[in-house]
Amino acid sequence: MSPLNTHLRGVSSLSSAQTDWLHLLIGDWQLVSDLSFADLVLLVPHEEDWLVVAHVRPNTGQMVFYDDIVTTVLQSERNPKVGEAYRTGRIIGMGGPIVRGGIDVVEEAIPVVRDGIPIAVMTRHTPVTIRRDPSRMEDTYRSLADDLVTMIAAGDFPSASAPTGLRRGAPRVGDGVVRLDEGGLVRYASPNAISALHRLGHHEAVLDRNLARIVTDLVQHSESPVDETLALVVTGRAPWRSEVTSRGATVTMRAIPLIRSRQRFGALLLLRDVSELRRREQELLTKDATIREIHHRVKNNLQTVAAVLRLQARRLREPEGRAALDEAVRRVGTIALVHETLSEAIADDVNFDDIAVKGLRAVVEVATGEHRIDSAVSGSFGLMRAEDATTLAMVISELVQNAAEHGLGDREGWITIHADRYTVAAEDVLEVRITDTGRGLPEGFRPGSGLGSQIVQSLIADLRGTITWANAAPHGATVHFMARLRPLSRKT
Repeated sequence: MSPLNTHLRGVSSLSSAQTDWLHLLIGDWQLVSDLSFADLVLLVPHEEDWLVVAHVRPNTGQMVFYDDIVTTVLQSERNPKVGEAYRTGRIIGMGGPIVRGGIDVVEEAIPVVRDGIPIAVMTRHTPVTIRRDPSRMEDTYRSLADDLVTMIAAGDFPSASAPTGLRRGAPRVGDGVVRLDEGGLVRYASPNAISALHRLGHHEAVLDRNLARIVTDLVQHSESPVDETLALVVTGRAPWRSEVTSRGATVTMRAIPLIRSRQRFGALLLLRDVSELRRREQELLTKDATIREIHHRVKNNLQTVAAVLRLQARRLREPEGRAALDEAVRRVGTIALVHETLSEAIADDVNFDDIAVKGLRAVVEVATGEHRIDSAVSGSFGLMRAEDATTLAMVISELVQNAAEHGLGDREGWITIHADRYTVAAEDVLEVRITDTGRGLPEGFRPGSGLGSQIVQSLIADLRGTITWANAAPHGATVHFMARLRPLSRKT
């Protein structure tokens, strides 16, 4: 559950659609905070008062609230302007400036409106600057912030149609800001935005130029495919994002149409030079592809080794020698199965659930003759490091083979695998039970007396675990082992 949902639970009568709207606002209000050079605070009605459910500080200027104020309750009688903004649906000045933390602050209460209904209040806390003549950049930023705040009060921002789940490198205020008029002409461009266009190859003036024409000229001779959303983004007609690549540079763009009285009167564009970021991403993709190819070749080589051993086994007349080579073929095939899974994945960590099912089926299919053997896997092994996956696959293969060959033998029955994964003292622990419905353990059974059990015990020791064998009720045998897994190579 998200922090906002946690704070709203039990204190708000908002519908799911209204809650989603607040999530959209919080997802985008860093932009408003940075353009305003102000702290923003989100409040919802709580009994007769107001509860702070979210707070954001600007990256572009001085903060107002140093301490965390989320979950603070504001009394209605001491903050009447908040209630007035909520009831009237209008932006209300809260008086001032007032002193907070030793600085003068101007405050406003802005209703957050969804479908014409106020659902919350956002307060804006702006430090009063001493300098009397702010720069053009500051004036433009504050003007854009005021436009967005007005859109919040009208229910026009944030936009529910803006796409989500985009690539890394989304532009922010500090990366570059462009203001367009209704016709798409550039009325302001921050220094970083101009630099981003320079990287793409445009070295002429930007102000009072049509941004769509500038970008069209840049991508006209580009070898990279042009994003189909680019035209709507550079004209500011849709709240979408796009990327432009030219002369080896890549710039990501985000458009926010500015709306007043249901009419678009301009647009805010954010630009960011992501050339280095995309280059590093491409390097990682290349490395990932190389690693997957290596795993694929290792798998092929192991399968070749298994095929050679299988041919050699067919030439042997001694049953013991042939059985030994058949066992070697199975073990090599088990290792190849892990590398096959790694060759299909991008991460270095393996989802062992797929390996467990495939490995169980492979052993059972070979062991099944005239008598049917059924199998099942329950629980979850989850993700694990490749080296742990290889060791674990060998262990399970040996135990399942023993259950099929010695436990069930020439009778029908079941082999089941159950896995439990949990954490103890910050260590990842895996417990596995392999049960068959066969004849049970032979009298005088001693673990380690056979090659298979010796291999299993050695591998379990490598996993810093323990293993036990026991008879199952009403018949059959159960092998229970515990393993301590290494930390994942990366969080997912």
